[in-house]
Amino acid sequence: MSLNGNGTHASTIRPLKSGIFAPIPSFFLPESEDLDIPSFENHVVRVATAGVGPLLAGSMGEAIHLSHEERVILIKTAREALDHVGLSTVPIIAGIGAGSTRESIDLANEAAAAGADYAIVITSGYFAGALAGNKKALKAFFQEVSSKSPIPVMIYNYPGASGGINLDSDLITELAIECPNICGVKLTCGDVGKLTRVAATVSDPMFSSLYPRTNKNAPFLVLGGFSDFLLPSAYSNGHGAITGLANVAPYAIVKLFQLSEASIVDPSFLPEAQRLQGIVGRADATIAKTSISGTKYLLEKLYGYGGHPRRPLPPIDVAAGEALWEHSHTQALVSLEQEVSGKVQ
Repeated sequence: MSLNGNGTHASTIRPLKSGIFAPIPSFFLPESEDLDIPSFENHVVRVATAGVGPLLAGSMGEAIHLSHEERVILIKTAREALDHVGLSTVPIIAGIGAGSTRESIDLANEAAAAGADYAIVITSGYFAGALAGNKKALKAFFQEVSSKSPIPVMIYNYPGASGGINLDSDLITELAIECPNICGVKLTCGDVGKLTRVAATVSDPMFSSLYPRTNKNAPFLVLGGFSDFLLPSAYSNGHGAITGLANVAPYAIVKLFQLSEASIVDPSFLPEAQRLQGIVGRADATIAKTSISGTKYLLEKLYGYGGHPRRPLPPIDVAAGEALWEHSHTQALVSLEQEVSGKVQ
C-alpha cells in the first residue's frame, strides 16, 4: 500500500464493511506463558471462515499483557494464516491501546508495518482521574493518534477497561466529523441510546460528502460491543458489532446480523431474527460475566484449545467453568451454533 504526503495509507485493499468482528483471544502455553501460535492460527481461521472479522490485541486479546514484539507476531501470523486458506480479503484490526499517546502512535506504525489494515484505540485509564472530565484532553488524544496513524483508527469506548472513562455521543460525533482518519467506534459501554445518536449523524446521506474519510474504503462504522442488541441496533442504522461471543458461536452471530439487516427490507425475517436475538442475548449476558477466562474455558470445551489467561489474570474456577458450560443459556447458544453451521461440535 502506498503512502500519501502525511504518511497515511492512500488506499487499502481490504475495505472495512458492516458486519461482525471478534476480539480474538491471545493463547498461551501452559507453563511458559509463551504465545501458543498454533491455537491462535486455528482460531483466527475458524472465525474468519464463518464470516467474522478478526480484531487482535484488544481487551479479550489481553493486549495489556503483550509486548510490542508479541503484538507484531500475532498480526503477521494472522495475516499469513488467512492468506494461506484463501481469505486474503479479510481485513485485520489491531489494538493500539497503551499508556500514552506517543506509545499508541508507535503501536499504530508497528501494526501497519506488520500487515494490519485498521487500528482501534482506547484511552488509558491509569490517569482516569485527570482525563475523565477533561473533554479537551480526551478529544486531543483521538485527534493526535488518528492524524499520525498510517492506517484508519477506530474509537474504543469501554469504561470498564479505561478507569471509568465513558465518551459521550457529542464527543464521538465531533471526532467523526473532524477526524477523517477515524473509521468508527466500538461501544462496549452497551449504551443503545448513544449508538442511536452517533449512527443518526453518520448515516445521514450528506455525511460522507461533507466529511469524507481519508480512506474511501474506511467509512465510519458504529459498532456495538456486545451482541445482545444487534437487532435493535440494525433498526437504528448501526453497522454490526465487535463481540467476544463471536469467538464462541461465530456462525450464529453472523446469522443474527444477516437476519436483522434482512428484516428491515422484508419484515417476514423479523420473527426468526427475534428468536436468534433472544438466544444470543441471554448467552451474551451469562458468558460475559465470566470475562476472558470464561470464554477461554468454553473454547477449550468446544474446540480443544483456550487455556488460561496470562498472570495475574486468574483462570476460571473449574466448578464455575462447568456451571457456565452446563448453563441453559450456554447450551442454547451451542445448539444454535450447530443448527446454523450445520456442524455438531
